[in-house]
Amino acid sequence: MQTPSPLAAQPERGAIDSRDIAACRASLRQGSRTFLAASLLLPREVREAACALYAFCRMADDAVDEGASNAGAVEMLRERLARAYDPSLPVASLPTSTDRALAAVAARYGIPRALPEALIEGFEWDAQGRSYETLEELHDYAARVAGSVGAMMALLMQTRSPDALARACDLGVAMQLSNIARDVGEDAAMGRLYLPRRWMREAGIDPDAWLARPAFTPALGSVVQRVLLAADALYRRVGAGVAQLPLGCRPGINAARFLYADIGWQVRQGGFDSVSRRAVVPRSRKAWSLLRALLAVVPVRSVQDMPVLPANAFLVDAVMASPPVTRFAHRRGVGERVVWVIDLFDRLERQERGKGLQPTASA
Repeated sequence: MQTPSPLAAQPERGAIDSRDIAACRASLRQGSRTFLAASLLLPREVREAACALYAFCRMADDAVDEGASNAGAVEMLRERLARAYDPSLPVASLPTSTDRALAAVAARYGIPRALPEALIEGFEWDAQGRSYETLEELHDYAARVAGSVGAMMALLMQTRSPDALARACDLGVAMQLSNIARDVGEDAAMGRLYLPRRWMREAGIDPDAWLARPAFTPALGSVVQRVLLAADALYRRVGAGVAQLPLGCRPGINAARFLYADIGWQVRQGGFDSVSRRAVVPRSRKAWSLLRALLAVVPVRSVQDMPVLPANAFLVDAVMASPPVTRFAHRRGVGERVVWVIDLFDRLERQERGKGLQPTASA
């Protein structure tokens, strides 16, 4: 088990520069619209810290996807992460706003280095072209690229109980499975296949032959359906974790939970065809999900004491082995942001349809 990062004992490193956060937020506007919208329902302190984490995630993902050398990009990310966690380096000396914001947020909220390292390992698996034979192997991948983010988000909300952390990781894995079900065609165009290969063979599909000539068939749809059912099983576990969050944080996490679950709903509406089309959730459905996010702030804890998903266990262990930090008070004031969020979705939908509207500053 990894030794806890010395950052936790360096509170002076936890001062977050608003200019770095603004730069992180700007970097997310083109590729993380659902996150930005959901984040508007979070308290300001959590929202700003979350922008720093997601900007790092987006930067890391893009570096591996777009770099001339995937292996070189992964090594570069590990070097940047090591500098961000090096207590001998002043935060201001780090080269980019993303690095500085990550270093400050990690110190302020006691995020163990094992969590962003897991994220980078997941991107390394992408660079290696790794495939996944079973759902359990796919869970291992999703735990790294998304469960790790769920654990980091829980720490931003100052929630450290093992059960709450397990549910936060469940949410991350569920969201990743929703994305995988939606992006089958787009991933295939990049030579990637995330569907469990065993399930494909059980449906009568040769995975390698399909990847060479991807096309939708009812048999493939049955595999996509199974992935969505696996995601649904995890979404059902999340309510118990939401119930353990600070009240002001619950609407934002509910928003992410419902909006990503709606991706699966839209894939189902399209007959599970995510090869020839890309599921886009209608604005009216998004608005309803945001309303549900506000109404479900006291969720029924119908799923309690569920064991941690085996793929996520190392993430929970890493947090429990790290020392807690001083708690910070979260501001309230959630309901007044709802109209702004719904309006944001309206503008983003029109932007996706080519209207070219420019995003405005957040509330």
